[in-house]
Amino acid sequence: MANANGLAQYPMRTLSLGSNGPAVSVIGYGGMHLSIDGRPSEPDAIRVIHASLDLGVTLIDTADVYCLDHTEIGHNERLIAKALATWPGQRDRIKVATKGGMIRPDGRWERDARPERLQRACERSLKALGVEQIDLYQLHAPDHQVAFADSVGALADMQRAGWIRQVGLSNVSVEQIRQAQSIVPIASVQNRLNPFFREAVSEGVVQYCGSNGITFLAYSPTGGGRLTKKIPDHPLARAVAARRAVSPHQAVLLWVLAQGPTVVAIPSSRTVAHAVDGARTASLTLEASDIAELDRAEWSRA
Repeated sequence: MANANGLAQYPMRTLSLGSNGPAVSVIGYGGMHLSIDGRPSEPDAIRVIHASLDLGVTLIDTADVYCLDHTEIGHNERLIAKALATWPGQRDRIKVATKGGMIRPDGRWERDARPERLQRACERSLKALGVEQIDLYQLHAPDHQVAFADSVGALADMQRAGWIRQVGLSNVSVEQIRQAQSIVPIASVQNRLNPFFREAVSEGVVQYCGSNGITFLAYSPTGGGRLTKKIPDHPLARAVAARRAVSPHQAVLLWVLAQGPTVVAIPSSRTVAHAVDGARTASLTLEASDIAELDRAEWSRA
């Protein structure tokens, strides 16, 4: 069956966002590359988002700082709001996750997770997204100049005020997750995870999330930047892809999903073709032997 845009539709696997949250697709869409250096035109960016949604993606991840610099904070949030407003599908099926706690002075990436700063950031995100409540609001990263409990406490306050439905964390350790859970229920944790960088597995974050009903959102699931470009030439990724009739990038995304029962991958893409390739992964599977092969392979960052 095909949708209105002629894209073939496939069954989309889902899981709960947090222990009692809404169902979301196991492949989400990360909006960052539509708003930073090398971004496409706005019409092309909206087509990329629509292509993902048309194929059944129901989770979009963004942040207030996905932009070029401090002069256009909220660029990606506004872009997503425009894409959703012009998409003919069911808007209430789509969950948008955003983040606060970083700033972009003159294009730099710096942390600022003071409670008052988080409150102002959340207010701006509500306006940029054009919503009365944010589905999932995440602390973008711990700020080592601010007590972690104070930053998380600000998110708890905003949840009590009705500004956000669910609270998430990003770039955190197991110890920090436990500390946050003592303050507010945590629905998700977003850390880097791909075959090149496996610290989320080796340091126990993925396992902890799986054991505690916390959705693990894997960012940079194909490595990011030049590492993503290496995947089509990776000998084992190519071999698995050919054997199972998937693309090399899909094989890597399936490896990521196999790392834990609550893992959702959120690849980012600048083109419709790449967005479609990522979204269709949610209907695919690999054999356990394939996953084991990919796990044992050498994934050089050189």
